Amino acid sequence: MQRDGKYIYCIIATQYDTNFGPIGLGGRGDMVSTIGFDGLCMVVSDHPLSKFVVNPENIIAHQIVIEAVMKEFASVLPIRFGTIAATPDEIRNLINRRYSEFMELLQQFENKVELNVRGIWKNMGSIYNEIDKEHPELQKLRSEIEKLSDEKKRNQKIAEAGELVELALIKKKEEEAEKITDAFRRSVFEFKHNKSTKDNVFINTAFLVNSGRDIEFDNIMADLGEKYNNRSDFVYTSQLPIFNFIDLKIFPEKWEL
Repeated sequence: MQRDGKYIYCIIATQYDTNFGPIGLGGRGDMVSTIGFDGLCMVVSDHPLSKFVVNPENIIAHQIVIEAVMKEFASVLPIRFGTIAATPDEIRNLINRRYSEFMELLQQFENKVELNVRGIWKNMGSIYNEIDKEHPELQKLRSEIEKLSDEKKRNQKIAEAGELVELALIKKKEEEAEKITDAFRRSVFEFKHNKSTKDNVFINTAFLVNSGRDIEFDNIMADLGEKYNNRSDFVYTSQLPIFNFIDLKIFPEKWEL
């Protein structure tokens, strides 16, 4: 017989049992509710202990639940995806042992949310032309490649030029990301640059902001959009859980002392 445990989404502070509806991860319509100890709660739903599936649907469901909690609570600590406890008592014991740590984090991140910004170059041909003009060594290599008839040497020079372009592109991304980040410095508490595998994405950054400063952030984004209209497009998210700024790990072997 399949045994259910308690899948954990996040931590909140409340003295009351709270129900967030049948939105639990796993597609069974499990109710999402709280298990608490002395005013500190973990938001959970039932989930089979022996059958956890890592897929996009479950990852999205995990975030959707946390976002639902954020609509009702000013401070929410997201828990890493895929964390399951065997029993409610395990959860209460963990809260008891790490009570001060969790409370301190809730206070630290109260009224704070994450906003993600992506900047995308519109025309990569123009970007590569800029790189070519900014690096005389590339122009020299290109001239050498055109004159070479030996295929092996030619391929070596092409590979060398490719490496130079790759390094130059990384540097250009860093420089332009710095300009964009600079526009937000007075309006955010912290930021974190994330990597992108796409050549045309020059900034992919998470900003930690006060949940009440949305309009200010919108205005900065509008100014940036106007300033770089001919060069870049910007995409940014609505308020998200603070995954980039906190990574709470709860390992099964640490449930019991």
